[in-house]
Amino acid sequence: MSKLSEKAAALLSEGTVGLVIGYEQGTHGTRPKFCRKAEDAATLILNDKCLNNIGGYLTKPELIGSGKVAVTATLAVMRTVVQLTAEHQLTDGNVIVLALDGDEVLQMASIDEIKKWLAAHPEDLSDENKALLSKLKALSREERWNFWINEMNKCIKCYACRASCPLCYCNRCIVEVNCPQWIKPWAAPLSNMEWQINRVMHMAGRCVGCGACDRACPVHIPLRLLTISMAGDIKEAFGVASGTGNIDGNVLSSFKPDDKENFIH
Repeated sequence: MSKLSEKAAALLSEGTVGLVIGYEQGTHGTRPKFCRKAEDAATLILNDKCLNNIGGYLTKPELIGSGKVAVTATLAVMRTVVQLTAEHQLTDGNVIVLALDGDEVLQMASIDEIKKWLAAHPEDLSDENKALLSKLKALSREERWNFWINEMNKCIKCYACRASCPLCYCNRCIVEVNCPQWIKPWAAPLSNMEWQINRVMHMAGRCVGCGACDRACPVHIPLRLLTISMAGDIKEAFGVASGTGNIDGNVLSSFKPDDKENFIH
């Protein structure tokens, strides 16, 4: 049994947590693993192939219940825990994060501990994403619009991007509201763009950069570039970095009387 499995099993045996959410090896790659008994933790793994953002399960009361839970965390999962706590979806101290530092298992029980670790391990984009983002930034507004209209032409409105995102936790999404019908339900370039612009605006200052939307998209639209670009704009304009907990709530739900934009007055 690995050190990670031993630590998770101990937390369950001692009754410190009632559930450990982690990863195990599946037939076609890694998959989520839910451990409620110490013996369940024997197959837990945590490596660079654990790409699913299991932080999204932490907002599922039917799964979590009301007790403490532990989660084996990649950097993206840690950023998710911090962001969800900042948005009052999680209570500080109710989630124990288990992470790896080489061969050692780190146990973090407070948001301050997680923030300290994240500060020393900032998010970094892949060279491919950096190149694509730089290329898009260099385009004119019209050229960028045409690029995204062409990409959105492939969208089939399956909402896999929404389902995979750990920050999409609303009980009822705007796409399911039909009185009035805010978002057209059929797939077409302009209505697809309408949906994605709406989604990205809701992710402003919140996206933790896990890339779940990219990986979930069955037609391979580079959705992560939209949220990454928006995150950069929000950081530049407001000094808010997603997943760092440096704002109480989120950008779109926060009001400041001294906002530099005139419309606020």
